Amino acid sequence: MLDSVKIQRRQSEIRQQLAELVGKDKPTEDETRSMETLDAEYRSNETRYRAALVAEDDERREAGAELETRSDREWSELASRFEVRQVALALDEGRALSGQTAEVVEELRSAGGFQGIPVPLEALETRAGETLAGGVPDPIRTMPTIDRLFAASSATRMGARMIQVGTGEIEYPVGTGGAQPGWAGSETGDVPGPQAYTTVDRPMRPDYTLGVQMKITRKALKQAGAGLEQAVRRDMSAAIQQEVDRVIFQGSGSGGEPLGIFPGASTYGITETAIDAAASYAAFRAAAVRFMTANAANSLGAINLLLRPEVFDGMDDDLLTGTAVSEWDRLTAKIGNVVLTTNGILAPAGGPPVESTALLTTATNGVAPVFCGMWGAVDMIRDPFSDAKSGQLRLTALTTMDVTVARGVQLEILTGVQ
Repeated sequence: MLDSVKIQRRQSEIRQQLAELVGKDKPTEDETRSMETLDAEYRSNETRYRAALVAEDDERREAGAELETRSDREWSELASRFEVRQVALALDEGRALSGQTAEVVEELRSAGGFQGIPVPLEALETRAGETLAGGVPDPIRTMPTIDRLFAASSATRMGARMIQVGTGEIEYPVGTGGAQPGWAGSETGDVPGPQAYTTVDRPMRPDYTLGVQMKITRKALKQAGAGLEQAVRRDMSAAIQQEVDRVIFQGSGSGGEPLGIFPGASTYGITETAIDAAASYAAFRAAAVRFMTANAANSLGAINLLLRPEVFDGMDDDLLTGTAVSEWDRLTAKIGNVVLTTNGILAPAGGPPVESTALLTTATNGVAPVFCGMWGAVDMIRDPFSDAKSGQLRLTALTTMDVTVARGVQLEILTGVQ
């Protein structure tokens, strides 16, 4: 029994005893001393009760956190034992799934329909110690989130949030207007009246499907054995990571692609500022100041900056007069997180001088600047007919995703970075 409950019960008993003693017109000396003792104990218990509540609150929080993450850990441990090799053999030979692999597949099928065999995203993660040539696999313990799969991508390093969606659509209402503070104009004057709280919805829909195809030869199926699992996982993980990372920034919004940040700047309400000058610390510092002035970020450490490697090359070669400090050194010393990418930003063009673009993002009040929703698991479909003459097996992995920006003010695009 909790200490706070015990103290509460004792306090109730003390009140009952005091009520009996106080009701007497002429209490005896023993009864008077008893009232004083009970009163002192009651006051002491009040202090103990408050202390017990504080201590037990921490215990409840820890227990609550344990309950919230227990199911995630159980799924993570189950998915970590998923064998892609069984899926390949089932598609090629019709072999039945077994063990934890069969349990995961049944769980995924119950959550949504799949044409082929569903594969959890966690199973595609490249695990420590895996090689094709040799070595003993040493799988690490993974968390049940998409973030782990794309942990090294530019999108997640720029603050993008990866969301696992079961079925249906998902939207994020973003507040655009609400309560306004104001002062009473006089002693009897009223403060400003209530303002309407308005929001705008940022929906994500399962309208965009990303596919990865691969061929597995008959020799590979017969010879590779367990090594085939690492090869398939590594290939699929790299292909999905590269394309998702690209489309978050450069998705055209047509041809089956979701609308990315750069092409969708006007749609998402993202400010575009022309630098039209050589890349320098001063140029990016001015952009960071505009960012903070717009109340999007409260410090330089909260700002993420995405650049092309060519910009780094130019800035690192530009030394301050009489010093060994470059423009790049000044930038990385002040801006919180500088990310270099060749996948998220188009190659520099034009010129002379050649120009590139840059992107600033920040998370405000825990709200990510970009959301990437992915529906369900990877749907792996078998095609034994297209390459039947050579005995090859063609596998198609499909995943559905969408991209949206919650608040355009949390991002800023810089153009004309020379």
